[in-house]
Amino acid sequence: MGGTEARDGRDGTEAGARDGTDGAEAGSDAGGTDGGRGTHGTAEGGAPAALTTPRGRRPVVAALMLGMALAAIDGTIVSTAVPQIVGDLGGFTVFSWLFSGYLLAVTVTLPVYGKLSDTFGRKPVLIAGIILFLIGSLLCAAAWNMGALIAFRVIQGLGGGALQGTVQTIAADLYPLKERPRIQAKLSTVWATSAVAGPVVGGLLAGYADWRWIFLINLPVGAIALWLVVRHLHEPARPRPKTRPRIDWAGALAVFATGTLLLTALVQGGVAWPWLSAPSLGLFAASAALAALTVVIERRAAEPIIPGWVWRRRTIASVNLALGAMGLLMVAPTVFLPTYAQSVLGLGPIAAGFVLSVMTLSWPVSAALSDRVYNRIGFRLTAIIGMSAALLILLAFPLLPYPGEPWQPALIMLLLGAALGLFQLPLIVGVQSTVGWAERGTTTASVLFCRQVGQSVGAAVFGAVANSVLAARLLDTPAPGLPDDLDAVARALEDPGALSAAATDHLRRAVDAAVDYVYIGAAGAAALALLALVVLAPRRFPLITEAVSTEAALTETDGKQGTSA
Repeated sequence: MGGTEARDGRDGTEAGARDGTDGAEAGSDAGGTDGGRGTHGTAEGGAPAALTTPRGRRPVVAALMLGMALAAIDGTIVSTAVPQIVGDLGGFTVFSWLFSGYLLAVTVTLPVYGKLSDTFGRKPVLIAGIILFLIGSLLCAAAWNMGALIAFRVIQGLGGGALQGTVQTIAADLYPLKERPRIQAKLSTVWATSAVAGPVVGGLLAGYADWRWIFLINLPVGAIALWLVVRHLHEPARPRPKTRPRIDWAGALAVFATGTLLLTALVQGGVAWPWLSAPSLGLFAASAALAALTVVIERRAAEPIIPGWVWRRRTIASVNLALGAMGLLMVAPTVFLPTYAQSVLGLGPIAAGFVLSVMTLSWPVSAALSDRVYNRIGFRLTAIIGMSAALLILLAFPLLPYPGEPWQPALIMLLLGAALGLFQLPLIVGVQSTVGWAERGTTTASVLFCRQVGQSVGAAVFGAVANSVLAARLLDTPAPGLPDDLDAVARALEDPGALSAAATDHLRRAVDAAVDYVYIGAAGAAALALLALVVLAPRRFPLITEAVSTEAALTETDGKQGTSA
């Protein structure tokens, strides 16, 4: 079995190798051709021998897809039931924390779970994540007021952080580089399906059953995923370490506190209080102080939660920054496009959702085919081509006519999904292949963490941009008393009978201008991603190879990395 995988290792890998030290990347860059046909005699990946056959991997892949579905469908299925939830529990002024609390918990725990999976193995972390998510779902279904529901959503998020990071890490463990696009395309398809199915399922359950079922439906799905993981995911036996592993609890607490304060400032700034108010300034100052304290703690820790090598290695640092910029630009389509479709084009919620969902159709297809590109020209150049196309597509959005036809933004989203699929997957596959088993969880978590932080920063920055453009456009209004922020304008346009024709047209043009500026800002984020790749990323990603055998996995667990033949 190991020999079969070794023969399969003659794939489109890069011939560079690294000995595991922080400074060895430069020598590795010269060691091979990025994306060229390698001649390694061992397969890359370090997966347990029992899982290297398609038959052995099948139930584990099913478990990963179910686990990913739990995390992927959560936001979309809850959003459609907000009116019913608020009508039942009250708490309209704080209902946004149903999403913000979950996002905070997922984001700040990603680095912690990544380190834990490298230290204690993927299986216990994934099991704990599924259990936490299911406990949170059950508690959410039993919530008696909005405060309790928000608290239980945070518990759900603690499990969701383990699901997102660990599923991606196990997917990289199971498959050699040549086959990774296959599993990544499957996981991308889960996200795409969830984006389309979530609002439909949530609306049906909230309208014809009860909103509590949107949480209870997680229980059978999660139970199946949990059973498959316990039954079929077999990690290699780990040798007893010479010294007992030390968990950096101080670092974990510092990372959690820093992330919580920073994301709270970004999520609530400009919404619950003005940006330059005392709460915003205080939260930003406190998060900066805690960030400095976190750096001090992590430098002194024997096993830091966020090791310094994550930022000292050019490949990982450049991918982190590039995907952080991608998270920033993703706010434009996911947050502002539905408002544009309803307020400017006059579409209903379902049709507006379809304009956005076409992006999720082209993304997994592009991702699945990306290996045919990066095997020829390399990870870095493939990602540069994808983000360059995304930059041009984003700049095309402000050129759309007013009011335009729905197929026009839908076509742009279709092309954007294809471009981003060509950008994201090569970077994730590439960066996971530059580290061994013992570092892959931390590396994957750092990438996802940066992407999540980018989304939070983007929501704050682009929200401020949109509202400032609206305020400027509405200074000279044809009717008194018109709203001056995006949410209020969108609500006013839902009842056009209350406004004159001139006022309605003025508001729609203002929304159109605001979203145009957001897309220009998203194009700026795309330019930042390109800058990170062009300036920081090595021309050849320094891949390492690991024998797919229990002995190799044990060696990797013991802290040694494989080298190329």
